[in-house]
Amino acid sequence: MVARALRLRREAEVRQARSRGRSWADGPLVVRVLPNALDPAQNRYAVVAGKKVGKAVQRNRCKRLVREAIRHLHPQLRPGHDLVVVVRGTVEELTGLAVAEASLGRIARRANLLLPPAAQPGAAPPGRSPGRPPGRPADAPPSDVRPAPGEGVA
Repeated sequence: MVARALRLRREAEVRQARSRGRSWADGPLVVRVLPNALDPAQNRYAVVAGKKVGKAVQRNRCKRLVREAIRHLHPQLRPGHDLVVVVRGTVEELTGLAVAEASLGRIARRANLLLPPAAQPGAAPPGRSPGRPPGRPADAPPSDVRPAPGEGVA
């Protein structure tokens, strides 16, 4: 679930982002992005699913999947935007969380909303892979690998 402070809660805010925001589409999702002037800069989100998506159960399932995908993607996004995600596909098109995450990821890349890799939380410093401890050469075997019997250290 997206935190309450990160939601577009007023109908007027959602309507403004939908009418004035720039649009990007990928598969079953369309995202409208409108820069906001909040201080401190933060993103706010709304998820909309019309009746073409299906009955209430299907619409709510699609919206839950998209909200969860947003929750995972939020730390990687550049702050300072209002995003309205419109679900236009049916449950058959938005089959699971992986589909929603992939679609939102592609849209975020095209809309230039992703932070640079060095600025993303949990990113490894430049020139170092995340799985290798500092000071260990790239071709060295991992420290948890034991030598085979008979290959002991001399």
